[in-house]
Amino acid sequence: MPRNKSKLSIEKALPYILLVGSIICLVAAFALTYDKIQVLKDGSYKPSCNINPILSCGSVMEKPQANLFGVPNTIYGLMGFSALLTLSVLTLAKVKFPRWIWQGLQVGLLGGMFFAYYLFFQGIFRIKAICPFCFLVWISIWPMFWYAAAYNVRQGHLSFGKKVNWFIEKFRHDVLILWYVALFGILLVRFWYYWSTLL
Repeated sequence: MPRNKSKLSIEKALPYILLVGSIICLVAAFALTYDKIQVLKDGSYKPSCNINPILSCGSVMEKPQANLFGVPNTIYGLMGFSALLTLSVLTLAKVKFPRWIWQGLQVGLLGGMFFAYYLFFQGIFRIKAICPFCFLVWISIWPMFWYAAAYNVRQGHLSFGKKVNWFIEKFRHDVLILWYVALFGILLVRFWYYWSTLL
């Protein structure tokens, strides 16, 4: 009986997780795209997310890592998160998708997560700045990926082997929390020299 309640819980929760996450990421991608366009039009324009020496997207935006194949990363974000938003809305409308759609969702989220955390590494350790709008993507992409994986395992769309499937089922909330602890811990330690001046 508890298993069935949990099953219903994750089935009901996932579309909302995808909806909220995709909206947050879309807003971030749109804001960054707008600022990028303004910078291209006027070199003296100050992006809205330039808050202080650490929280600054302007310093990130001008680096080579802000583009992939000559296209701003935000354009990929607008396309990907728009598709994700559409899928979440259709799921809430009770549209039934075939297995390959859910598998494709997982692959897309995996690619998005790797790309987001590659940029996280570049921003934190190479550029040495935190883009506030990128931060919104970093904290949103992980629960979407992780809970989609839990849902797909539960529904039989994906299988990683009995032990991994059991781990995802048993510790999905714990892993989510630990991921956030690690993320915020890295940001705290990496820029402690600045945060400590604000105390």
